Amino acid sequence: MDPNSRPAACTDDDRQDAWHALVDGRLPPEQAQALRQQLAGDPAAQQTLARWQQQRAQLRALHEDLQHAPVPEALVQAALAAVDGQARQRARWWRWGGMAASVLAAFGLGWSGHGHWATQRAGIAATGAPSSSAGLLAVAPVQRFAQQAAVAHAVYQPEVRHPVEVTAAQQEHLVQWLSKRLDRPLKVPVLAAQGYELVGGRLLPGDSGARAQFMYQNGAGQRITLYLGALAAPAAQAPGRGAERPGLPLPQAAFQFTQEGPVPGFYWVDQGFGYALSGQLSRAELLALANSVYQQLQP
Repeated sequence: MDPNSRPAACTDDDRQDAWHALVDGRLPPEQAQALRQQLAGDPAAQQTLARWQQQRAQLRALHEDLQHAPVPEALVQAALAAVDGQARQRARWWRWGGMAASVLAAFGLGWSGHGHWATQRAGIAATGAPSSSAGLLAVAPVQRFAQQAAVAHAVYQPEVRHPVEVTAAQQEHLVQWLSKRLDRPLKVPVLAAQGYELVGGRLLPGDSGARAQFMYQNGAGQRITLYLGALAAPAAQAPGRGAERPGLPLPQAAFQFTQEGPVPGFYWVDQGFGYALSGQLSRAELLALANSVYQQLQP
C-alpha cells in the first residue's frame, strides 16, 4: 500500500502497521473487528483504508492470470537438470522440493526453504570439509538464500507482461514500499554505465521475512535481477540437550559464485543482509556488475 496516501492522523508507526495488517488480512479476526469499530467514526481513516484496499485488489487482479499460467519452461528444465545432477554429483546437490509443480504456490504462500546443501564456501577449511557442524549450520541459510534468488530470477525473468510489481516509473514509491516491508532503508543501484536500466521490482517471501527483487534490462533485452533480504542466523543445539541456544553468527561472505541453480550468479552477506545478483551472463560480466552494486550500497 502507498504510505504517502495516509492522512495526517496516521502518524504513529504502530498504528500504520496495524492499518496495513488490516488491509492485508493479517490480523486475527477479533483484532480486525476491534480495529474496524475503532475507525468507524474516522472518515479520513476509512478513505485511506479504502484506497489501500483498492490498490491491493488492483495488484491481485494484475497477476491473477499467473495463478493459472503454466510453469515457465526454463524453470521446468532447471528442475529436471537439478534432479539429474543429484544422481551424478551428490556432494553438490540441493532438494528442489517439487519446485516445478509448486513454485508459484510457494511464492504465494511463503518459501518453505526446506533443502539440503553441500557446503563448499564460507566457513570451510582448505580440505574441503566444514570445520564444525556449527559452521555448516551458519552457512546453510546463505546458500539457501542464493538458491531462492536463482529460482526467483528463473520465474520472473521470462515474463513479458508482468516482470515486476511496481515499475521504474514509480521508483520512489517502490523503494518506500519495499523499505517498509523489509524494515530497512533500501537503495536501488544504478547500472546505466554497464548498459542496464531499472525495470522495476517486487516483494517476495523469504525464510526469515520479506525479500525484494529489483530487475534490470539492457538494450538487447538481457535481464539481471538483484535479490536481497535479511538472513536469520540458525539456532544452535545445546550440547546434550534438546534446547536451542541463540543463533549462530552468519558468515560475512565475500562474493561467492554459483552456477548450480537455474541461473548463475554472485551472492554475498553484509551485516546479516543477503544480496544475490543473477543473470545469464559470463562470470566476469556478473562479477563486474556485482562489484558495482556492492560499491553503491556501501554507506
